[in-house]
Amino acid sequence: MDLVGMAARLGVPVEDVERVHRLAGDLPSAPLPAKADAPAILARLAVRPDDAAEIMAGWPDPGSPAWTPDLRWLLDRSTALVRADLGGPGWLVPGPELPRDRGTAWRHLYVYAYLALVEVVLEYHRDHGIAEAVSYATLADLGRNLAVDRRMRGEGWPVMRSWLTLHARGGVYELGRLQYQRGDTTLGLHIPEAGPLTPQAVEASLDQARAFFPRHFPDEHHTTFSCGSWLLDPQLLHYLPEDANIVRFQQRFELEPYEQPEGIDADVEVLRFVFRTLTTPLDRLPRRTALQRAAVDHLKAGRHWQWRRGHFPI
Repeated sequence: MDLVGMAARLGVPVEDVERVHRLAGDLPSAPLPAKADAPAILARLAVRPDDAAEIMAGWPDPGSPAWTPDLRWLLDRSTALVRADLGGPGWLVPGPELPRDRGTAWRHLYVYAYLALVEVVLEYHRDHGIAEAVSYATLADLGRNLAVDRRMRGEGWPVMRSWLTLHARGGVYELGRLQYQRGDTTLGLHIPEAGPLTPQAVEASLDQARAFFPRHFPDEHHTTFSCGSWLLDPQLLHYLPEDANIVRFQQRFELEPYEQPEGIDADVEVLRFVFRTLTTPLDRLPRRTALQRAAVDHLKAGRHWQWRRGHFPI
C-alpha cells in the first residue's frame, strides 16, 4: 500500500496515515446504516436540519465521485480503529485532520464513521443494561457538537472529532446536566452546553451517576468525581458573584496543585467555550454576561487563564 502517496493525496502528514494503518490493520469495521434510515437516525442524534441535509447530500453512495478510494479507505479504517477500542474510556484520535474545505466527504468523514458505529455502541449499551433513553441522550452530543462547529465556522471540529470517539465506544454517558467519563477509579465530569449549571441540576445529575455506574459497570469501582477545566480556575472568583453557578460548582472541588497541562491552552479554551470563536478580536467579543466580561477583561489586561484539575469523593 502506497501510504506516502495516499497521504499526499489526502493532504495530511504521512505519519498520520501510517498510524491509522498500524492501529486498524485488518480489524473489522462497521457498515453505515441504510441511507433510507439515516434521516431518522440523525434526528434521534439531535442533528439540526441544515447539518443533516449536508450529511445526506454527501453520503458515501457507491460510485460517488466525491468519495475517492483514499477517502473510502480512511473511512473504513478509522471506523475499525475506533471499534477496536470499544469500551475504552480515553480520548482517541480516529484519524488525521482533513482539509475540510475540499467538500462534504472531507468535512464529515468522521461523522460518517460515528454513524457507522451507532449500532455497535448501542449493542454495547444493551449488553450493560443501559436504557435506550440514556444511550440516545449520550449519542445526541453529535448534533450539539455539529451545531457548535457550524457556529464556530469549522474551528471546533479538530477537538470534537476525538471527543466524540468516547461516545461511540461507551466511554462517556450523559446523565442529566453532566456527562461522565469512565476511568479506573474516577468519573470525569464534563459540562455540555445544555442550560444553566445550577446546584440543583448538578446534584441531581451526580445522584444519577452514583446509581448508574455501580448498576451498569459493577466490576469498576469509582471512588472520586474529577474534572479538568478552566471553569475551576480560582481567578474567576475575582470577577463573578459569590452565588454564581460557576462559583458554586467550583466549591465542590478540592483543587490539585497547578501544573501547566500539556497540549491545552486555557486562554483558547475560554474563548472556545464562552464565545464559540477562536479568531474574533477581543474588542469585538460580546460583553452581555459577567462571564463574558471576565473572560475579555482578564485577557485584555495581559493575564492568562488556567486549566485546573479538582476532585471530590463520590
